[in-house]
Amino acid sequence: MSKSKIKIIDDLSLRAEIEQKIEKMSHVQLAQWALSLAKHVLPYLEQELPNLEQVEQAFKVNELWQVGQATVHQVRQAGFQIHKIARECQSEIAKTAARTAGQAVAVGHMREHAIVASDYAIKVIGLASDNKMKCITEERTWQLIQLQNFQQDH
Repeated sequence: MSKSKIKIIDDLSLRAEIEQKIEKMSHVQLAQWALSLAKHVLPYLEQELPNLEQVEQAFKVNELWQVGQATVHQVRQAGFQIHKIARECQSEIAKTAARTAGQAVAVGHMREHAIVASDYAIKVIGLASDNKMKCITEERTWQLIQLQNFQQDH
């Protein structure tokens, strides 16, 4: 199992299970899964940034990439735009939710961004719950269920 690139409190056994399953997914399935994670924590960004038009545009670029209608370069640029939004956020929780979205969009560029998006989503839940392990485990469990759904359905 790889070590998280960001500092988080985590359920390491569930993270390891997710990481193992990620290896068996297609690049497009990973992108779809990562976007679902980002959308799941988007309300935490919306509290500070009610107009999510730029974020939704970036999601659309990734979705177009998934069907061969956008380039990797366009995906990277869209991800960079979201990270710019993250730098402008005042609260740590909104900033982290934006980073989740940026990493999710960037999965179109590199598969490795999926686990980073997953970790950022965990950090969002940790920040929102004062790092309650129950909440973190619930989020990891939800992520795992989503992952299994994308493996079966797509």
